[in-house]
Amino acid sequence: MNTKMAKLLTRLYPRAWRDRYGEEFEAFLVDGSAPNSAFNVIRSAIQEHVFPTQRGPMTQPAFPFSSVIRKPSAFIPVIMSLTALTLVLIHIAHFGAGREPDEGPTAHLWQLLMGLQLPVLAFFAIKWLPRAPRQTLYVMGLQAGAVLASVAPVYFLNL
Repeated sequence: MNTKMAKLLTRLYPRAWRDRYGEEFEAFLVDGSAPNSAFNVIRSAIQEHVFPTQRGPMTQPAFPFSSVIRKPSAFIPVIMSLTALTLVLIHIAHFGAGREPDEGPTAHLWQLLMGLQLPVLAFFAIKWLPRAPRQTLYVMGLQAGAVLASVAPVYFLNL
């Protein structure tokens, strides 16, 4: 690859990345030991804009479970499910487990809480699965458990 093309491809990366790895990467591209696929370099540059490389080695950093669960997109769906469960339990304690002819405000709030967490779950999965797959699956399992805990009384009591 010629020097001009290597400089152009390197410019696609974020400035912080270029400051740290730019010269070495250009030399790698010019040297010819790099594969002749500009598509891979462009894809990698886009990925670097979305998921920037942290300090240290070029490998993706390891995230412990405790840091992933602290992300708002991880714990907000769990809180929403537990809030929906609490609403159902309060409704059962106050009105009983009988089916009502008309859905009341509790049912509408439950439906909103359960439905509105779906985009948050999707965002969490899209953002964190590539970064920390194992920890993300653990958090999603916790989220699924909270959803099932909220759905169970509604299903089994025919509310």
